[in-house]
Amino acid sequence: MAKLVVVYHSGYGHTQRMAEAVAEGASATLVAIDAEGNLSEANWGLLQAADGIIMGSPTYMGSVSWQFKKFADASSKPWFSQQWKDKVFAGFTNSATMNGDKLSTLHYLFTLAMQHGGIWVGTGMMPSNKKSAQRDDINYVGSFAGAMAQSPSDSSPAEMLAGDLATAKLFGQRVAEVTLRFKS
Repeated sequence: MAKLVVVYHSGYGHTQRMAEAVAEGASATLVAIDAEGNLSEANWGLLQAADGIIMGSPTYMGSVSWQFKKFADASSKPWFSQQWKDKVFAGFTNSATMNGDKLSTLHYLFTLAMQHGGIWVGTGMMPSNKKSAQRDDINYVGSFAGAMAQSPSDSSPAEMLAGDLATAKLFGQRVAEVTLRFKS
């Protein structure tokens, strides 16, 4: 079994629900970036010991949250000694609008993974893009680069759509499967 960690920041709880679904699918350990953008030393140790790191952030103003950015900047310490080189990486995000420039957030996560010398895993899912598609279908948002979810700005985390959470869980499973192949 591969050791996977889901490291994420959630501002309002929606990204946390998504992180929980990804972690369930990947049988991963959850590591939350706190409201000040920090991780404990123990959590940095979990990232170091992981075979794969799945990163998540809400999309705020077309990019990751400042708390996630603070974590990313602090990852320059493992970067300097190439501690995360050849780990499997993946990413996910949530925003209030259907587009919301979520792809910019995934590109940020991808770039961070590449700077660490990582191996990126996309969703591997076809989009639900037929006339018969329903909002609760798998990969309705239609992302290939990483998992995306959409939560209206006036919705609670409990109101997240089942299709987005199912997509996140399947995404976690895919990352776990790919990580196992690289670990073997």
